[in-house]
Amino acid sequence: MKISRTLSFANKLRGEITVPGDKSLSHRALMFNSLAKGKAHIKGLLHSDDTNSTIDCLKKFGVDIQNDSDGSILIFGKGMHSLNEPNDVLDCGNSGTTMRLLSGICAGINGISILTGDDSLRSRPMDRIVDPLTFLGAQIFARNNNSLPPVMIKGGKIIGGQRITPSAASAQVKSAILLAGLYADEEITVVESKTTRDHTEKLLGAMGAKFSIHGNEITLSPPQNELSAIDVTVPGDISTAAVWIVAASIHPDAELTLRNVGINQTRSGLIDILRLMGGDIKLENNRYIGGEPVADLIVRSASLTGVNVSGELIPRAIDELPLVALAGAVAEGETVIQDAQELRVKESDRISTTFKILSDFGVKIEELDDGLHVYGGNPINGAIMNSSGDHRLAMLGAAAGLIADGETTVEDADSVTVSYPTFWEDMEKICQL
Repeated sequence: MKISRTLSFANKLRGEITVPGDKSLSHRALMFNSLAKGKAHIKGLLHSDDTNSTIDCLKKFGVDIQNDSDGSILIFGKGMHSLNEPNDVLDCGNSGTTMRLLSGICAGINGISILTGDDSLRSRPMDRIVDPLTFLGAQIFARNNNSLPPVMIKGGKIIGGQRITPSAASAQVKSAILLAGLYADEEITVVESKTTRDHTEKLLGAMGAKFSIHGNEITLSPPQNELSAIDVTVPGDISTAAVWIVAASIHPDAELTLRNVGINQTRSGLIDILRLMGGDIKLENNRYIGGEPVADLIVRSASLTGVNVSGELIPRAIDELPLVALAGAVAEGETVIQDAQELRVKESDRISTTFKILSDFGVKIEELDDGLHVYGGNPINGAIMNSSGDHRLAMLGAAAGLIADGETTVEDADSVTVSYPTFWEDMEKICQL
């Protein structure tokens, strides 16, 4: 049963939040340690629908994954060449990361793998991984002329010595190619059109994989020995923290502290964008956790000014762009988001759905082919909004509701469990709804 949440303008936002573990890193810590040899503890793992899908799939390869007594996850890695052919269909749920990264692994192991997911995932483009993995030697079949799930992969022979330029600037696509490249007979090179998040290179490198990185070219040499399992402490997810960063920035009376947030340069575009708009965001207690930069964020109310967002900023803030549009609605002047076609193939078409949601809140906004044009400075009115089953958009509607005049109802509010199961509890904590 789908759940709705109703909220009203919050008089003030105050408090501290420790957001859940980074979703991208959680997926990778699970998958890569399953490929490695040895035992690994994962602390701070995001426990959500998406990561549960990854765990369920990995168990079908014969990987032993257990809950430890201290709340961490124990993985007993089998090694790259000891993974079993999956004993059942791999149900990836709503997780594009699960499907795309596992496809790279499936391309390298002997046997047949079939990957599927929910209605939303089965409508998301997979030709962007099918084409390069086929080029590397895998046999892959998919629905709709090899473009949509379910995906069937016959793996076992990856041909190296290749340079591949992905059709989309996507860390998921890059990662799928690199994971297949672990099984190649020669090095492979991925040439990115724009720099994308580099968690895969960092974590695989820490496990013993050899990378040579020059600008946007990433070359992987096939490992001569098995990867080594390593313990991972997962920092807080900046994409999850984003809703509070924006909510505090646009609210007239806010001061929030967000603890242990990952600020990897390839992921922190939202902070840069909001600072360009005049946001008041301070980073304290800067440190490294598991090789990833982490900080506590202090975010206060600010008077924002519209900006243009495009180019290299886009992949560094791709999941946060709907929230940037909301910030633009409150800012003085106009905010234009371009080069963001990738938003159309997320859990929903996030360009069209963001346009509809913000329009329902009374925002003057135009839908562009590759983004949004927002006219700021107008009142935000309460609305009934449907998240279209998209967790990011449910949180967008909630953030808008905190500053809106009148009641806001977020339909399909339980979609947040994909990435942030405690979202509504944290919202109540900071604004006493």
